[in-house]
Amino acid sequence: MTDLQITLFGAGGVFIVGVFSYNKWQEYKAKKSVERAFSTDHDDVLMREGEAPAADAQEPVLRQEPRFDAAPAVKAEPSFGAPPTAPVPDAPVHAEPSLSDVAAEPAPPVAAPAAPVREDVSAASEQATCLVDPLIDCLLPLSLEAPVRGDKILPVLQTLRLVGNKPVHFIGLHVNGDWEPITHGGVYTKMQGGVQLASRSTALNELEYSELVTRLRGVADDIGAEPEVPDMMEVMAEARNLHRFVAGHDAQLGVNLHTNGAPWAISTLLVALEKQGFDVRPDGRFVMPDGDGGYLFSLSTNVTLAEETTPRLTLLLDVPCVAPARDGFGAMVACARALVGRLDATIVDDYNQALSEAALAEIAGQVQEFYQEMDAADIPAGSTRALRLFS
Repeated sequence: MTDLQITLFGAGGVFIVGVFSYNKWQEYKAKKSVERAFSTDHDDVLMREGEAPAADAQEPVLRQEPRFDAAPAVKAEPSFGAPPTAPVPDAPVHAEPSLSDVAAEPAPPVAAPAAPVREDVSAASEQATCLVDPLIDCLLPLSLEAPVRGDKILPVLQTLRLVGNKPVHFIGLHVNGDWEPITHGGVYTKMQGGVQLASRSTALNELEYSELVTRLRGVADDIGAEPEVPDMMEVMAEARNLHRFVAGHDAQLGVNLHTNGAPWAISTLLVALEKQGFDVRPDGRFVMPDGDGGYLFSLSTNVTLAEETTPRLTLLLDVPCVAPARDGFGAMVACARALVGRLDATIVDDYNQALSEAALAEIAGQVQEFYQEMDAADIPAGSTRALRLFS
C-alpha cells in the first residue's frame, strides 16, 4: 500500500467521525428543545379535577329531544261565523301548556263548532287521495320554496292537465296540515302531482313520460318549486303491469233481445224504452240510470240512426264500472225479462241461441268471481279508482 492510499484512508476516517459527531450534537440539541417546550409550568385545564372551568369556557347546552309518548296538542279548527265557545272549566285559556303538562294531563276536548269544519277537511283529504292515487298514478312530489296561494298557481297548473290521453292532477298540503285539491283561497306548503299510469286503451309510454317531465319542470319553475322525478324505467314497468290488469279485467257482458215476429219500428221502441225507465243520452245511447247520476247498463238498437226498424236489441253491462252492491247484471236481466213481455221477444246470446235460466245463473256466478278478483287487487268495481282506469 502506498503512502497516498494510507493518507486517503485516514482522511476518509476523520471525515466520517466528524459527520457522526455532528449528527449526535444536532440530535442532542433537538431533544433539549423538545423537553423545554413540554416542561412548561402552565396547567392543563382539561386535566384538572375539582376546579371550576375558566370564565370563557362555554357550558354545554342541554337539548331536549321530542317525545312521542306525550299526548298530542289539540289543534283548534277555524270556525266561520260560529259564536265563541266558552272555555273548558279548570283549563287555562291563554297560557301555553308545558311539555310535562301535556304528557301528564289529557288533552281538552275539541270545541263542538269545529266538527263541521273537520268533516269538510276529511272530505277534501279523501278527494285528494282519489285525484293522486299511489296505486294507479306516478307520484311527482314538488318542494315549494315558500308557501303559495292557490290563486297564484292554479292558472299555471291548468297548462298541464293531460299527457297523451293520461290525466295529470295536483294536490297541495294546506297550512292546516291536510292534503286537498288545490283551490282558490288555499295556502299550501307542499305539492304532489300524479299522472295516471294506464287507461283502458294504453299504458303510459316513454314518449309521454318524457313530455311530462319537460312540461313539469316548466310548471315548477313558474311556481317556484323543485320537482322530484321518478326513474323512467321503474315507471314504465309499473305502467305496463297496471295496463295488463286493466286489459285482463275489461269485461263487458251483453244479453240480446230478438223479435219473435216482424222487426220493431224505432218509433215504437222509443215509447217502450221510455216506459221501461231508459234515458236517451245526447249521443243517442239509451242508458238505465242508477239514481246517483250514473247508469247501470246501456241499450243499443244495433242499427244506424237512418234505419227505421231493427230486429234485435242489445243490453250491455260495463262490469268493472258498476259496484257489486248495485247488482248490475241482475238489474239488466230483470229489464230484459220485462222487455220480453212488452215487445214479444226472446233473450238470446250473440249466436241467437236462447239463454236459459241456468245459463243466466252461471253468468251471474262468474260476475261475482270477477268482483272478488277486483277486490283482491284493491280496485273494487264501481270505485273511483276503477272508474278512472276503465273510463
